[in-house]
Amino acid sequence: MGEGINDYTKNIVDLRRHMWMAGIELELRRLIWQIAVVGKYISAKIHESNRKLAGFKNVYGEEQLALDRVSDDILKNKLAHSGFVSHYASEELEDIVAIGKGNEQYIVTADPLDGSSLVDTNLAIGTIIGVHRKSIFDTGRNSMVAALYITYGPLITMIYSAGKGAHEFVLDREGEYVLSEENIRLKEKGSIFSPGGLRKDWTDPHLKFIDKLETDGYKLRYSGGFVPDINQVIIKRGGIFTYPALKKSPNGKLRLLFELQPMAYIVEQAGGRATDGKKDILNVQVTSVNQRSPIYIGSAAEVAMAEQYLSQ
Repeated sequence: MGEGINDYTKNIVDLRRHMWMAGIELELRRLIWQIAVVGKYISAKIHESNRKLAGFKNVYGEEQLALDRVSDDILKNKLAHSGFVSHYASEELEDIVAIGKGNEQYIVTADPLDGSSLVDTNLAIGTIIGVHRKSIFDTGRNSMVAALYITYGPLITMIYSAGKGAHEFVLDREGEYVLSEENIRLKEKGSIFSPGGLRKDWTDPHLKFIDKLETDGYKLRYSGGFVPDINQVIIKRGGIFTYPALKKSPNGKLRLLFELQPMAYIVEQAGGRATDGKKDILNVQVTSVNQRSPIYIGSAAEVAMAEQYLSQ
């Protein structure tokens, strides 16, 4: 597929043209483009599943699990034939797997269908991708070269970063990802918060932090899906999402590689921050594929406030 820009109109910037103009290296932009295309296939499977299951709620749980697996298979198979990916790690697999010939320079991590339990309620769900060079068993600060997430909602949107800002694209009727917002920047302080976990399971420092947000008039916005809740923080230009350490689960719920690192990479590129309460998420050493971590992610002011409460 050609990389020139002669076929594009002057008034529309699509994903390939944007990455070319940003000076992203050829192989990385081709990889990001291929992942974005996979989002179209996953979206089609989601809609196909919804039609098939209309009126058959008793079997929906089994099909939902099948939808996770199908999404993972689509992504893994496409990447295996990309020529750019040596290894692949996913929430749906027990361990990292070799999918290339061995000389490819990128490793891809994925949550192929984040929030799949929300499909039956017709809420937005998504795909989360991290792109690493050399190894994933490092800090994200050292290994990550790009990240993106796709939101399957009323619109199909994608926000990506390859270290040159965070940019949103919308999938148009012609099947092209068209630039919607370039160089998204979060405000220093937002006005919404998305708290995961049950209040009865929260630690006292976290509870005091949430009480402070409520006292200060922050609006509660929580869907139960990581992608739509983070997307809301980014598109609304600020606020905070948190899934904290719990009394019986000190490492929280969300996985470092598949969910937290990619979102932290994007949010930092948008001027925000992400921390486990003590250390920036991108500075946390990865020791296991299924490693979990607490998360506070969003505007700098709210993340700093969280760190202040958690240090008490």
